[in-house]
Amino acid sequence: MSRRQALKGLGTTVATLVVAPSIAAETKNVSEGNNPVLENPLDKYPKPPYPKQKQPHPGLASKMDPLPDHGEKTYKGSGRLLGRKALITGGDSGIGRAAAIAYAREGADVAINYLPAEEEDAKEVVALIKEAGRKAVAIPGDITDKDFCVTLIEKTVSELGGLDLLVNNAGYQKSNLSILDIHDDTFDATIKTNIYAPFWITKAALPHLPAGASIIATTSVQAYDPSENLFDYAQTKAANVAYVKSLAKQLGPKGIRVNGVAPGPVWTALQVCGGQEQDKLENFGGDSPLQRAGQPAELASIFVQLADNGASFSTGQIYGAAGGGGHP
Repeated sequence: MSRRQALKGLGTTVATLVVAPSIAAETKNVSEGNNPVLENPLDKYPKPPYPKQKQPHPGLASKMDPLPDHGEKTYKGSGRLLGRKALITGGDSGIGRAAAIAYAREGADVAINYLPAEEEDAKEVVALIKEAGRKAVAIPGDITDKDFCVTLIEKTVSELGGLDLLVNNAGYQKSNLSILDIHDDTFDATIKTNIYAPFWITKAALPHLPAGASIIATTSVQAYDPSENLFDYAQTKAANVAYVKSLAKQLGPKGIRVNGVAPGPVWTALQVCGGQEQDKLENFGGDSPLQRAGQPAELASIFVQLADNGASFSTGQIYGAAGGGGHP
């Protein structure tokens, strides 16, 4: 070995001795001080039994016990949807509210639709969107009315200056233990809310959606494993799955992605205003592997992922979140 080679080797060794302790210290700091705290999903939220409770339709999240978590205090954004323009139906409470909070904190301007009776919850969501520094648009109205669905899109586009995120989330669910107990008006409300409304809204929105836009539908594990007491609701959720898969094939060549989210038992106002039988409500979600109902906040990141440009190869997909049950 030449003198030059020997000196070069010595220099490398010294440099390693100097840098290595620094790297080790840095690694130690990361492992001891900066790692996120792991959360056991079994203990993260309240478990059954839940208190018996009943509200008139459509129900308010603010009156539930325990109060649902929509991510009000926990969701932290990172600019993934900066500048996007979103419309979320059923955005006042439940999964729609969680998506609205997450979208705003990720940088999107958000319009929410809800029934006039849900104004109390809607005001809270509007305040949270504004608190995130984004534009909030509240559009109350009944999406079982075709003319209102058209107006809903027109107001959204006018107020937000466009539309590139459409979340068809609003749903109607009424538990009936027998098909003989399902009245025609209840069946009609379920079909119109869960099937007709997404059809009307999507049809009105499509001329405004640019390439790169996303449509997301809230379906359900009921589409795959229907409960005996949700005969009509389960059929509509299966239709929502077909909506996603068929529309994705239509709109893929236009650069518009269409996906769905299939929740399992999630603690929302839908459950306490007739969506579940009272005796089942007490143990709602308790038979899942995680032994509890999910919270809306636990689905928010899925809606963000499906809206994000980073999911550009995901279309026609159904993402499940059911605590260990379900099939998508």
